[in-house]
Amino acid sequence: MRRLEFYYDFVCPYAYLASLRIEALAERVGVDVTYIPMLLGGVFRAIGSPDVPMHDVPASKAKYMKSALERAAEVDGVVLHEPANHPRRTVLALRAAIACDDLRAATHALFGAYWREGRDLENDAEVRAALDRAGLDGARAIRTASEQRIKDALRINTERAIDCGVFGAPSFFVTDDTRADLYWGNDRLAFVERALRASGEIEDRPSERPSAPAVAPEVDFYFDFSSPFAYLASTQIEAITARTGATIALKPVLLGGLFRSIGTPDVPLFEMPEPKRRYQLLDLERWAASYGVPFRFPSRFPMNTVKALRLALVCPEERQLDLVHAIFAALWAEDRDISNEEELRAICSALSLDVGPLFAKVGASETKAVLRAGTDDAERRGIFGVPTFVVGDELFWGQDRIELVERAILRA
Repeated sequence: MRRLEFYYDFVCPYAYLASLRIEALAERVGVDVTYIPMLLGGVFRAIGSPDVPMHDVPASKAKYMKSALERAAEVDGVVLHEPANHPRRTVLALRAAIACDDLRAATHALFGAYWREGRDLENDAEVRAALDRAGLDGARAIRTASEQRIKDALRINTERAIDCGVFGAPSFFVTDDTRADLYWGNDRLAFVERALRASGEIEDRPSERPSAPAVAPEVDFYFDFSSPFAYLASTQIEAITARTGATIALKPVLLGGLFRSIGTPDVPLFEMPEPKRRYQLLDLERWAASYGVPFRFPSRFPMNTVKALRLALVCPEERQLDLVHAIFAALWAEDRDISNEEELRAICSALSLDVGPLFAKVGASETKAVLRAGTDDAERRGIFGVPTFVVGDELFWGQDRIELVERAILRA
């Protein structure tokens, strides 16, 4: 029998969005949700993350993340009202929720107070009022929240989260008698549902997609072969085109150069706390399985991709996508050294491309200038990582944003 655990802190807007969907998901698959409030700041400190991770990212990423949150809320039909001076301390609210007889009702009431009404949950009166409005005994919850057993319960929840590999919110565990699988993020609820359905007791329902528009826009796809996330996104280009009619323009960029310019570590994966790094590798495998594409993390990483990127730039346009796919697959499915010119020549030969003229252009100063200019253009457009899709003026970062990319195309 599979079970669903939901780890959260009221301070996290994505946990709030998840809280609005989690009950319906659980009902669809016939499971109950176990609510587990935790102190997110305590998790961050234990694993070495900043208390407020968004304060430590480049300005372009911070701007994007703000718009991405608004977009996620809009998709769910939710209007967020961020409290003044967010993030606020939520220790009192978390303890008060635990102190209530109905943790589920208390959780929804306090999430709503923070994110729907913009209330300050550091304030006793606000916490009490939110619980009272939900038909709970707010005064009793506030009194009980200071008891040692309640403090211990929150501490134990937080320690359990850390021990289980939680590094952020919302986090979900799909468990049975033999294993517990972690999923992080409001945008992984589809994976959570798929995992809960794996018993075969309830069949998946087909989803409906809008028709492609009569005239679809051109979509820019910024990538570097060095990114596994860009590889996964690249495998979906033809599917996006087929579903929307859009034209995809390939935009190679030198990711390391972009990172250095905006102040991001050269290899962000290496800078992540260990639990998050482990999870990201697992998440890559899940996405590859979801897309039905091969994936194997290469034995050589990071990879110098300068020559491969220049090669993609000089390839004839009608064969460019074929070459991009082949180079991506060589690195991320076949573990080949794409920094090696002989490997690149072999890839081109396998595609029946005219190797000599192509490689004559790869080292040309004009080609180098085009790659630098493309990277500079990406930075000017507010791009801070790959893959990034650009539809009109909207940026979509990540292989997990393809559904939103298609929504944007269909309404363009």
